[in-house]
Amino acid sequence: MNYHLVEFLTSYGRLNQIPASEKPEVVFAGRSNVGKSSLINKIFNQKSLARVSATPGKTATINFFNGGELHFADLPGYGYAKVSHNEKLRWAELIEGYLNDDRDIRLVFSLVDVRHKPSRDDIVMIDFLIDSGIPFVMILTKSDKLSKTQLAKRVQELKIEIPCGDQITLIPCSAETGAGIPDVKNIIEQIEREYMEECAAEKARIKAEDEEDQQADEASAAVEAAMEAMETSQDTEEIEDEI
Repeated sequence: MNYHLVEFLTSYGRLNQIPASEKPEVVFAGRSNVGKSSLINKIFNQKSLARVSATPGKTATINFFNGGELHFADLPGYGYAKVSHNEKLRWAELIEGYLNDDRDIRLVFSLVDVRHKPSRDDIVMIDFLIDSGIPFVMILTKSDKLSKTQLAKRVQELKIEIPCGDQITLIPCSAETGAGIPDVKNIIEQIEREYMEECAAEKARIKAEDEEDQQADEASAAVEAAMEAMETSQDTEEIEDEI
């Protein structure tokens, strides 16, 4: 995938505005101020693909990006205390509705700040993904803020703090140093490869079915031609007998 060619597609603030999936979707989710926009920009080698706001909770829409054979969805950051109750409710309905919809979601990157225990909202999101059976990977942001020893300690603690943490892929990442970004890109590229293989297999299946149909049609035509030839021969013999 040419990450620098990934481009902003569109934004939706309400679930009923979002059209059906046109491509497989990779989703980024996390609480406000977790560093989601900065991480997205780092992954795609662009400075302003996702807008980095100084005000947490400002993103109130699902932002879609197009890249290669995939679409990427950036969900609104959840958990910002200074947003009104009605706005929080709208965000929750938008996020939950999107994830519960019949979409081709291949993976969710769920972001948490590695320095802190997961918030209640983080746990709710993780439990939701587990219960829904949606594949996901945990990205532990801001890993550059900790020493190697501190980071290793926090990763082990998170395996206990996160539901089923010992069974979940955890990737410490930094939008500042690029640590962990190659691991994230490898996952994205694997998803794209698998989709392209699915497309190739589907094309091969359709081609094989078309060839079978063509062979069946040709065989049927050959049988009909043979039957007509036999009937013509019989008619000729009957005429000769009459003469």
